[in-house]
Amino acid sequence: MENQDNYLEINRRLWDAKTAYHLNSEFYDVKTFLDGRNSLTEIELALLGDISGRSVLHLQCHFGQDTISLSRMGASATGVDFSSKAIETARQLAQESGSTAQFICSDIYDLPNQMDKKFDLVFTSFGVIGWLPDLKKWAEVIAHFLKPGGKFIFAEFHPVAWMFDNNFSSIQYNYFNVEAIREEAVGTYADRDAPIRNESITWNHSLSETLNALIESGLEIKHFEEFDFSPFNCFNEMILSDDQKFRIRQLDNKIPLTFALTAVKKIRN
Repeated sequence: MENQDNYLEINRRLWDAKTAYHLNSEFYDVKTFLDGRNSLTEIELALLGDISGRSVLHLQCHFGQDTISLSRMGASATGVDFSSKAIETARQLAQESGSTAQFICSDIYDLPNQMDKKFDLVFTSFGVIGWLPDLKKWAEVIAHFLKPGGKFIFAEFHPVAWMFDNNFSSIQYNYFNVEAIREEAVGTYADRDAPIRNESITWNHSLSETLNALIESGLEIKHFEEFDFSPFNCFNEMILSDDQKFRIRQLDNKIPLTFALTAVKKIRN
């Protein structure tokens, strides 16, 4: 990866810095979470269904709220993230909440070298694949950890949303994955006034790139849906609509903001 070899180090510093501010933000609202609030959105819950007694691998789990929520729903949940600060915080939250969720600090590409286990479900959601340069390798990791017949559950921000500038006033970025996007990140989506300033390296991934990576890894797409809203107030110029969903003020419901899918690992004869 030309000029990208240090992306892990750069992005890890960014997420290590974000974690402390996220932990204390209204966005993540740790107090109500510790009181029992499920942090998963309606999109994710609809895909997950009843996961009681199932084993779940949660990739790019940040500081563990969703992993712990999966555990509270009866799953045997393991969360993975490359930020040591995030994983340390996740383990503290699990202890405080009495959760059985387990956490591993690892770059997900290296995870097959760190863990020898298969899961009923692999789960990841919202703001994850943009930090990964190679979706074929990502999909291979997912397939590696799924049992035959196991299910992959994925919810994410729509690639159309990442084409716009920060204020959704013009198209700034390519829809397709043509190059790494190097920027200076100021503040964070959970606390825009946070006094943090770090370089970031991200990639835009089209829907075709994402779907084909999964298909080529031996997964069969069972459900795919696009949504004209975000469950989070995480972009500039967002308003809460009458139906209690976040949309871009000047774009209303004219563009997709999120998508979700389920896929199943094929059973080889």
